[in-house]
Amino acid sequence: MTTTTATDLGALLERVRAGREFGPNVYSTLDVLHVLYDRVLRITPATVDDPDRDRFLLSKGHAVAGYYAVLAAHGFLPAEWLDDQGGPDSRLGDHPDRTLVPGVEIGSGSLGHGLGLGVGTALGLRAQGRTGPRVYVLLGDAELDEGSNHEAIPYAGATGLGNLTAIVVDNRSATYGWPGGAASRFTVNGWSATTVDGRDHDALHTALTGHDNHRPHVVVAVVPDGK
Repeated sequence: MTTTTATDLGALLERVRAGREFGPNVYSTLDVLHVLYDRVLRITPATVDDPDRDRFLLSKGHAVAGYYAVLAAHGFLPAEWLDDQGGPDSRLGDHPDRTLVPGVEIGSGSLGHGLGLGVGTALGLRAQGRTGPRVYVLLGDAELDEGSNHEAIPYAGATGLGNLTAIVVDNRSATYGWPGGAASRFTVNGWSATTVDGRDHDALHTALTGHDNHRPHVVVAVVPDGK
């Protein structure tokens, strides 16, 4: 596991940005991605096909610019690829493609599918008797409005998927919200939950490793509105 400084990551992100403007969808995820790949995920460029690797699924696919920068920082893809992100011959599209980008577990598109795919992945690992790998899914708070998540959340709780962690980046962009906050959307369905400052790396690390392995776990990473 390599360690990346914020300066390194910022320089790589600038290569992706190439003079374009990024919105809150990108900047809201950077700290979570940084902590996941620096301190939590058990996966390297050499183990992308290891059946006992951790799995990271980016459901919030339109936030892909930061994801590409983090992947480059950790050697999953050449930094030179960042210079042509979104170009006609580039492997790096505006959503990640698992068939083109090393280290990417799922292709994304319409919001709301990542958690369901994460549930399926966690179930598959359980069926294979693989108790070591964990599945992490990063989604935005607005995705919780999608019906697919209204099915995935209670199913994961009812089946006790202790190898599953969801990370909800909460910048108050959801249309409906949930009484008691985003975490209660999960705890009412049997998940453990931690809500933290989405910019505090130590708090994020503690939360992301705070699962009890007996039920699914959610980390709500709160960032400033619209950020």
